[in-house]
Amino acid sequence: MESLSSSSSSVTSSPNSKQVTDSGERNWVDLPRDSVLSIFRKLDSIDILIRPYNVCTIWREISKDHSLYRTINMPNSADPNTKWELLNLCYRAVDYSFGHIIHINIENFATDALLHHITNSYARHLQRLRLACCYNVTDQEFSIGRSCPRLKTFKFNIQAYKYPRVEDDDDAFAIAQTMPGLRHLQLFGNKMTNDGLLAILDGCLHLESLDIRQCFNINFNLVASVGKRFIEQVKYLRLPYDATDDYPFQAAFDYASLAEDPDWFVYQDFLSDDDYEYYEVL
Repeated sequence: MESLSSSSSSVTSSPNSKQVTDSGERNWVDLPRDSVLSIFRKLDSIDILIRPYNVCTIWREISKDHSLYRTINMPNSADPNTKWELLNLCYRAVDYSFGHIIHINIENFATDALLHHITNSYARHLQRLRLACCYNVTDQEFSIGRSCPRLKTFKFNIQAYKYPRVEDDDDAFAIAQTMPGLRHLQLFGNKMTNDGLLAILDGCLHLESLDIRQCFNINFNLVASVGKRFIEQVKYLRLPYDATDDYPFQAAFDYASLAEDPDWFVYQDFLSDDDYEYYEVL
């Protein structure tokens, strides 16, 4: 009696072809490399770095192809349990890119060391860099602009707060000095002042769009006084108090109103050490 497994397969033939057996199963390991790469390109960066390792050695090697890492997208919901894993994955993605990165998006876990690693990876092709809620990044590593001459878009966004009032133009000065080729700049929630904004306008002469929403240290009198320059130099401008409906992260906190909140300790992590010391002396 014919077994069920043997009866489930079929044999087809034609006068000019060999018999082909269809077992009803696909041998994914034998797929052409280009076909596998086409499949991988439909995955996000994190899946590419994790899933092929659980399939086979061949797929694991294909997943290291530099063409898969022209775009590195690393979203993170700020879960502290995934921070270090994502950081390690991002290091791997940068290494696999062999300097062919065009676009990087990192949320909640970038560090100065990671940016330094990107700079040392000869990322000369990098055109777009987005860092969101990355509180361990300082202006010291904004020298990435010098190593990435094709950088056209830079987004460095943090959660803003009105109080305590802390002014810091270091980010703005670093951008003005190291990223002269920028076309699009977003500094959501930055602590820069009028001096920082003017430095950016002087140093980034090719800016087409500038988003400084929630930059509460910017004085509206300055915006009015350089209004003509804004119009001539920047085609698309978002001002500090413009709507944030399209911003995907939480907007401003008023820390002064939280000082007596029993859950105040939950919010302290949003302040850097320098900012917290400033708050303590108020």
